[in-house]
Amino acid sequence: MTDVRQLQNIASQVRRDIVRMVHAVQSGHPGGSLGCADFMTALYFNTMEHNPHFSMDAVGEDVFFLSNGHISPVFYSVLARSGYFPTPELGSFRKLNSRLQGHPTTHEHLPGIRVASGSLGQGLSVAIGAALSKKMNGDDKTVFSLHGDGELQEGQIWEAVMFASANKVDNLISTIDFNGQQIDGPTEKVLSLGNLRAKFEAFDWQVLEMNGNDMNEVVNTLDKSKTLTGKGKPTCILMHTIMGKGVDFMEGKHEWHGIAPNDEQLKKALDQLPVTLGDY
Repeated sequence: MTDVRQLQNIASQVRRDIVRMVHAVQSGHPGGSLGCADFMTALYFNTMEHNPHFSMDAVGEDVFFLSNGHISPVFYSVLARSGYFPTPELGSFRKLNSRLQGHPTTHEHLPGIRVASGSLGQGLSVAIGAALSKKMNGDDKTVFSLHGDGELQEGQIWEAVMFASANKVDNLISTIDFNGQQIDGPTEKVLSLGNLRAKFEAFDWQVLEMNGNDMNEVVNTLDKSKTLTGKGKPTCILMHTIMGKGVDFMEGKHEWHGIAPNDEQLKKALDQLPVTLGDY
């Protein structure tokens, strides 16, 4: 168990990594990455049982799938900071011949990446397959996945949601980054998602909700979600976050879904984010 203050410190460094990575190449997706920094930090530094000495088979390990692969900056930062690859490699983000492509890819053989992702709607199906594989192999560990709320506008998600409950995939915990923003504006205006809790419960999932930018709440909710596994139903966590969390001029603004800060904006952002582990 990692102390909550330690987790908050790690999340601050992860946020610094995110804005620096995106700024350096003037390309990438800072908004959702910043919003999910607390969740990803808690997952990798507290909740999951995982081994940075990476094996694709992941026997006896919890595994994670990032479905909304465009928030790769937060994924790469957390992987590096938890020992999967050297942190200086974060400086190669989105550069030619880098293993850290804009969307995670497997052909680059980057430790920690189990599936190419970013084609929205597909990650839940992959996670279900991994969870069923663990059940068939008698592996009692858990499969986690993360999805954007705008991603739920994809039909494949709901086919997978239906399949998971019908087949009692109860070693699966899927989290929805419910920030209410997508690239073209608020999700409510682009295509309303309606009552997501009611929808998942109607599909016979267990549903938890949390403030994804409150580390105490994130840790406690993830701990609770693990106690719900093995009870015949998959689990969904509706995670309420603020896009751009931690950088005041980005917070809650859909425009920061996929644009990079300029030099002046980078300085303002870094002034708000304490150095805790040391910059790469």
